[in-house]
Amino acid sequence: MYKIYVVEDEKTIRDELLTFLRNSGYEAEALTDFKNAKSGILAAKADLILMDINIPYLNGEQLLSELRKENDTPVIMVTSKNSEVDEVLSMSYGADDYITKPYNPAILLLRISAVLKRYNKGKAAGGDAGPADSFAGFSVNISRGSISNGTYEVILTKNEMIIFEALLEKKGEIVSRDVIMTRLWDNEEYVNDNALTVNISRLRAKLADLGIPDAIETRKKLGYVLKDA
Repeated sequence: MYKIYVVEDEKTIRDELLTFLRNSGYEAEALTDFKNAKSGILAAKADLILMDINIPYLNGEQLLSELRKENDTPVIMVTSKNSEVDEVLSMSYGADDYITKPYNPAILLLRISAVLKRYNKGKAAGGDAGPADSFAGFSVNISRGSISNGTYEVILTKNEMIIFEALLEKKGEIVSRDVIMTRLWDNEEYVNDNALTVNISRLRAKLADLGIPDAIETRKKLGYVLKDA
């Protein structure tokens, strides 16, 4: 049975989460001493941490940044904010996923399941030992969601990394939009066609920031190709 550790300072929400998670088949505990949040989380030895951004003392993003210096337990950030800036910030501090309040309980369970599945798959494959692949002289760390040359790093959102990984696996070959959409759906990311276009555009922009602006080529009515730089 997986153990989930809840970091939420609002008692009513915290108790509801604990009951919901336990009724859903998980072992669940919660942090109550927010002055010593880091030590409490480390001592819990959970399989996944569900962390609210707005907590006392250190906020969730600062706490996550401190945790990531010595711990790689998967973290899903929870917040009432709803903007891409918050998502990117959470991911840059090392979050594995992001969900906003008020959240759909069924969607929360899907995200928990998906993160645990990806994390355990990565551990089994040695994915947490370091960069999983390389492209154009950059190291690609799929588990972290980053592309780096050692001195400069860009952080991809979960969707962007799923798309990039699909293209990287077939580098130089056409990958259809349907294939990419299926990869996203398999990770419980229900996006429409327009959302895919937006994510491709953002991924292109981040690759351009790395100095490889033409890495993704569109093949009209066919799909996309990740080209060798």
